[in-house]
Amino acid sequence: MFLPNSRDKGVNIPTHPRKLAKVLNKLDTDQDGKISINDLFLSPGLSTIISSETNISTPQELLVNYDSDSDGSITFEELKSAEEISK
Repeated sequence: MFLPNSRDKGVNIPTHPRKLAKVLNKLDTDQDGKISINDLFLSPGLSTIISSETNISTPQELLVNYDSDSDGSITFEELKSAEEISK
């Protein structure tokens, strides 16, 4: 399971908070509660998942699309906001 670009209509973002938390925990390799660029690069097979399920081709693009406060990481709230936008 992976989060798509929230602008893509053909791919769904998990809607249940537990599923969002599960995605966050899976990608949060250092377990600091947010997804950083380092987490994205350390997630096994992430590039393949990103390119196959979204129009995003790099971890940097993923960060740009989801990091709404531009602090260099994606939080649970940012994932939740992306899910709400995609509805």
